Amino acid sequence: MKILVTGATGYVGGRLVPLLLDRGHEVRTTTSDPSKEGPWWSDRDETVEMDILDADQVAAACEGVDAVYYLIHGMKGEDFVETDRQGATNMAEAVRAHGVGRVVYLSGLVPPVDHDELSRHIASRLEVEEILSSTPAVTITLRAAVLMGSGSTSFEVIRQVSERLPLQTVPDWMRSQVQPIAIVDVLEALYGALSVPGPSRHYDVGGPDRMPYPELLETYADLADLTRPQVTIPLLPTQLVGTLVGSLTDVPAQTVESLIESLHHDMVCGEDDFTRDLLPEGYELLGVEESIRRSLAPRTAEPAQADPMGPLPHDPAWTDGGDARPAVAKAVDAAKSILPGQDD
Repeated sequence: MKILVTGATGYVGGRLVPLLLDRGHEVRTTTSDPSKEGPWWSDRDETVEMDILDADQVAAACEGVDAVYYLIHGMKGEDFVETDRQGATNMAEAVRAHGVGRVVYLSGLVPPVDHDELSRHIASRLEVEEILSSTPAVTITLRAAVLMGSGSTSFEVIRQVSERLPLQTVPDWMRSQVQPIAIVDVLEALYGALSVPGPSRHYDVGGPDRMPYPELLETYADLADLTRPQVTIPLLPTQLVGTLVGSLTDVPAQTVESLIESLHHDMVCGEDDFTRDLLPEGYELLGVEESIRRSLAPRTAEPAQADPMGPLPHDPAWTDGGDARPAVAKAVDAAKSILPGQDD
């Protein structure tokens, strides 16, 4: 099968492409900067220039492919909703024009609440799902919450908050349940989505463990051998929490703020039929503790032999952590600007 993978240098795409190549598929990837050095597997695929907001480039990238993985998410800038909408519209038009048979989209879990209660980034991902599903192609959407694995935005927030805060202050509203899933399990489900029979539909995908978000932080601290007492703080505004966590971590601030906003609702699967439809018979999902242990593995010299749960060369530079003091100082400054009079 000839497969187009968008967002191929991102966290998920950079792990999906080598899996597809190893399983015998012909892969075309996209880049917005052809002059940039490609990932470690780039000598095995075809790479084309594509800006998702350029309809002509999107159409050219889709020519002759059997399936498309849509792994593009915008959470930066005030206009990310419009950017997501336009990008999905361009892809949908290209899929129609070239008769692409299948689209696989990785999205976020959608809590069972009224649409106007959804966070902006979840509402935007739902809109992208609807646009892609409007084409004649069989469109399979995987909705996931917290992705576990070194380099994942969700995991890096947990890691860096735990390592940089000796005392974890938890808002009283952050008692929502989450259902993390290991990146290796997401990859297997994404692969299964290539061949699952239609019609178009979504699957909620999550691991075997559900827990309140603070318990997830506690589990990480225990396995990382950190002593991190938790204190529950009432009446902390969502914006304040997002700003402080965004300042404390090296993860892009607007991304963190979008993720924090989602934690007002339980982010758990409504059903688990993806294990039957998308995964090989007898496949066992990784639990949270094993996911964290494997995510904390050191970097290996040979990425082709590395565990996808651990670090890989194409992961963002900010996942390496580094000196926490500048981030802590930035968080303190942010707190002072939000809470006037707090000078010490």
